Amino acid sequence: MLSPDERTPAELERRIAGIWRDVLGDGADRTGATFLELHGQSISAVRIVARIEDELGLDVDVATLFEDPDLRTFVAMVLAGTSHSA
Repeated sequence: MLSPDERTPAELERRIAGIWRDVLGDGADRTGATFLELHGQSISAVRIVARIEDELGLDVDVATLFEDPDLRTFVAMVLAGTSHSA
């Protein structure tokens, strides 16, 4: 888990992007490619969310990924807190 000093927006963005790429594999850093275009499935969504929660201590609603965001949009949603479950 990141320390408070490490929780800068830039570091969180970098780490979330790394998790996205690790889980979704080849092509995951293609600009504008959405979760579903990258063949994201429910297990991929669960893995991404679990890693973000475990590694970064951020709450993320798995349903956010099924809104089919691209990486930039997903990171913005997570950082803005709009992906939290109600």
